[in-house]
Amino acid sequence: FPHLQKKRRAATARRQHLKSAMLQLAATEIEREAAAKEVEKQNYLSEHCPPLSLPGSMQELQELCKKLHAKIESVDEERYDTEVKLQKTNKELEDLSQKLFDLRGKFKRPPLRRVRMSADAMLRALLGSKHKVCMDLRANLKQVKKEDTEKEKDLRDVGDWRKNIEEKSGMEGRKKMFEAGE
Repeated sequence: FPHLQKKRRAATARRQHLKSAMLQLAATEIEREAAAKEVEKQNYLSEHCPPLSLPGSMQELQELCKKLHAKIESVDEERYDTEVKLQKTNKELEDLSQKLFDLRGKFKRPPLRRVRMSADAMLRALLGSKHKVCMDLRANLKQVKKEDTEKEKDLRDVGDWRKNIEEKSGMEGRKKMFEAGE
């Protein structure tokens, strides 16, 4: 079967070539995505963060610091406001969940009981009284008569097992067993 082995080798070589080509394409795609993200990041920073121009005089530096402090304060106020809103909504959520829990506790659910129902009754309940479906499974069973065997007769003749135990217990029973063995 050398021709089959050549085909298998060719198929595995083809698979490996396709796999390496896919990996190369994926690597170049990842590099493109990383470059696009870097460009997007640079655009965002240039848009939202203008280049810092440090003035030469002390008075201009103080003005710049005052502006920065004003921006920091406004951002802190916004953060504080959103934090307070979040705490308020969390508190409302906890109150509502507590009310829901209290309401659930007021109405006690009754314990479910098993209902024994025959197969016919189930079918009638599901299909309605129109359908007459009979599922009497015992009707088709064969009846087998039990024959008395000799062993069963012997077992019945022995009688109550407790009497045998009582007869053999104690010294009297051991004495009888010893005498029977001789």
